[in-house]
Amino acid sequence: MIENVSAIASQVPKTKILVSYFQAAHHFTNSRKLMNRIVRSAIITLVVLSCTSSILFFSIQSASTLPKSAIELPASIDIAQKIDFSRHFRELGVEGAILIYDLNNDRIFQHNPQRNATAFLPASTFKILNSLIALETGVISNEIAVLTWDGITRSIPEWNRDLNMKEAFKLSAVWFYQVLARRVGYERMQKWVAQAGYGNQKIGSKDDIDKFWLAGELRITPQEQIQFLRRLYNNDLPFSKRSLSIVKDIMVNEQTPDYTIRAKTGLFGFDDNLTPKIGWYVGYLEKGKNVYFFTTNIDVRNQKDISARIELTRRCFKELAVL
Repeated sequence: MIENVSAIASQVPKTKILVSYFQAAHHFTNSRKLMNRIVRSAIITLVVLSCTSSILFFSIQSASTLPKSAIELPASIDIAQKIDFSRHFRELGVEGAILIYDLNNDRIFQHNPQRNATAFLPASTFKILNSLIALETGVISNEIAVLTWDGITRSIPEWNRDLNMKEAFKLSAVWFYQVLARRVGYERMQKWVAQAGYGNQKIGSKDDIDKFWLAGELRITPQEQIQFLRRLYNNDLPFSKRSLSIVKDIMVNEQTPDYTIRAKTGLFGFDDNLTPKIGWYVGYLEKGKNVYFFTTNIDVRNQKDISARIELTRRCFKELAVL
């Protein structure tokens, strides 16, 4: 049998053996090339996946170290950019900023973000906190307790009489709140301003006790005003429910069957020759089951600009279909 196989093999032409050999070698070479390509592709895929995983890991790690507001801010800004408040500033001829926070939808709408992050004297918007501190410390018993006018004639006629807190808040009577601040005293005032986390919490020296919110060191940004107002609304400030309830009541600026606006105006530079002065309008609007916190901050160059604070805010709310 073996001899027969050998005989048959000897009859096969050598050329056919060579052809079969080269064909096999060519097939082997192609297989190696294919295998090399597969290996290279696998290596490249592994490298790409590794880099992608690293990027995702560090992105998640970085995001986890940021405050919640910082993570959510880009989305909020994108929403805000779909609403253009700038035309209202142009039509009213004023320069400034506005910031509105929609609580239920967690949305921020704003004009001039840079100014909304800039600190200013709070001026009479500090009357919100001043009222809380005065009530909590007992230097005034309630919103209808009267302080006797000191007889000094001031530039606003409505101030020149005896006033209770509710009237003084609505008229923004400076002398009334200066009396309250002096009664509270420097140490207690500093303690309460710090505990409330209000702005930069600096009330200056003891001599500044009755003017630090008008011409002193105290500063607050529009963003911080919103934070303070949210804590007020949520009863998250270090004051009794009674004090918070009274202040919320005297803050009512407008009330209809559809909505309620609780707010306070402010004007920095009222008694000096500075131009422009800075005008504030801060508060929150309750409508249905939602709340909109707002702060408007503008340059005041003339009498017309003073009333523009409220008008500007209302126009922006109409833009949002809230009013």
